[in-house]
Amino acid sequence: MERLVFWLVFFSILGGCSIASAQVFKNDDLTISKFEDSMWVVETTDNTTMYIVEGTDKAMLIDTGTKCENLDNVIRHITKKPLVVVITHAHPDHAGNIDYFDEIWLHPSDTVLLSKNYKGSVQYLYHGQVFDLGQTRLEVAHMPGHTPGSVVLLDWQTGNCYSGDAFGSGMVWLQLRPFTPIKTYAKSCMAMELLMDKGITKIYCGHYPYVKKTYSKEYITDMRKLAIMLDEGLAEDAKPFPRKIPQLGSNNPMVVTLNNVSIVYEPEHIK
Repeated sequence: MERLVFWLVFFSILGGCSIASAQVFKNDDLTISKFEDSMWVVETTDNTTMYIVEGTDKAMLIDTGTKCENLDNVIRHITKKPLVVVITHAHPDHAGNIDYFDEIWLHPSDTVLLSKNYKGSVQYLYHGQVFDLGQTRLEVAHMPGHTPGSVVLLDWQTGNCYSGDAFGSGMVWLQLRPFTPIKTYAKSCMAMELLMDKGITKIYCGHYPYVKKTYSKEYITDMRKLAIMLDEGLAEDAKPFPRKIPQLGSNNPMVVTLNNVSIVYEPEHIK
């Protein structure tokens, strides 16, 4: 874990925009800060992140973190409105507390990663789906790469994108099973660039405590360029050169860096 923290912090020093916040709740598991009029960031003690977005009629919890006791009751300190729980992807650091909720929304491509013990109702997300919370609307965009079913949530009114781990937090992990071709991730970066050309301005990542900022289009562009270099076998042109890292989810993970972004990948599973 210490090595993981090192890599995430080292590669996340630059490339974003700091946001002012006001802490509104804290316990042994997490801290909740208000960032915008109807948006809160939940930072856990193990550096995962959830987001709460509130409309006039409903609220949305984006991801559920890892081990946060009584998370359902904790969220009620922030909002009493009917809650929609959306999981950006099914890795346990983002879906670890789904048992506190009777219903979750998830992209069907990530069903294979979902805990078999979950007894609640699973509703399936689709690309272009819109959640109307009342004067706040969040649109689903499918962004495969980190997982087959990774999604982001788009708030066109504020320009916010809640990205989970789709584009990493300075470093994106593409070395985890089930593997997705690097070219698929590059296409997701291209799609995100187009969305940012149309009005999305801030990307809130899935591990905000490491970076304490949002990411801009420049970050996504560098990710796309680096992914294309990997796909085309040109990674040796990146500086520093590709290098091995401590084993993280695969047998032979490598990391390569371009400017202020990094991709972890498995050399045998680029295509």
